[in-house]
Amino acid sequence: MEDWKIKIAALWLFNAVGFTAVVLLGLVMPGGIEQIIAGEIEGMVINDALLLSIAVFWLVPLTMAFLSLTLKDSANRWANIILGIVWVAFGIIDLGDTLSRGWLTIALVAGSKTVAAVLIIWYAWKSKQKA
Repeated sequence: MEDWKIKIAALWLFNAVGFTAVVLLGLVMPGGIEQIIAGEIEGMVINDALLLSIAVFWLVPLTMAFLSLTLKDSANRWANIILGIVWVAFGIIDLGDTLSRGWLTIALVAGSKTVAAVLIIWYAWKSKQKA
């Protein structure tokens, strides 16, 4: 197995674990549990659409970790570059939101996930140079 594929898979797993950390930190922040009991998360009503989006944010990185190890090189590179760019965009939005709210601990995790997504793009792009 090529080294770059393992690195990218590990970075996708880092993103999934980081998302889990953000959710858990949100729960233990003051008012977090109370919001959920009231049926809301950060002003959004907890419904099927919200739960589906949360599931997608967990499943995409996990799926990409697997695909990074199994896809052929060209498809692997492009899938990781494209989804990596999407994840960087979401990460920047998340980082900006958490910083604007003063949630420095969650911002640290959000920033780390964004750096991991940038590294995914970097390793996928760099792998083409080696081929």
